[in-house]
Amino acid sequence: MRAELRAKIIQVCDKKMASKGENVGLSFYAFFANKNDNPALLMEAATWWIQTHQLDHFVKAKTIKQMVEQGL
Repeated sequence: MRAELRAKIIQVCDKKMASKGENVGLSFYAFFANKNDNPALLMEAATWWIQTHQLDHFVKAKTIKQMVEQGL
């Protein structure tokens, strides 16, 4: 996963946890605006989330952040 996407995921996870608490869940769509302005990056996130790690639709933000920080 490219560094740009890793940084964005960590930023979004931190923001969601700060506003909604440690147990907030999110999907990979949380890292993108409502319009699809970067389809390659969206597909990279979707592939990482669905194909590589076979995650459920909603996963706790703290879990996603830990995975990204560990380089998974």
